[in-house]
Amino acid sequence: MLKKELIELCLLHLLAQRDWYGYEMLSRIHSAFPDTNESVIYALLRGLKGAGCAETYQGQASAGPARKYYRLAAPGRERYQELLCQWCRLSEAIQGIGVE
Repeated sequence: MLKKELIELCLLHLLAQRDWYGYEMLSRIHSAFPDTNESVIYALLRGLKGAGCAETYQGQASAGPARKYYRLAAPGRERYQELLCQWCRLSEAIQGIGVE
């Protein structure tokens, strides 16, 4: 499992909880992966949308411009489960050789 897939798993995990404003998700992910460029995270979000795993909609504007929100689509739930299974297998394998 590559770092890209780990970040994708984290994005899908967040989306499985609720709808998120793009920048809000970016902040959460960037705090966990501070060495990752923000453009990479946005590219992954666009990829999830392009693959049909996520959908976007415009939220109500407050004082500023309208915000783009992301929500998980059915294919995204399947992708989330797939990546979660990969993560569990990887974690078990690493623990099996004594890395904690």
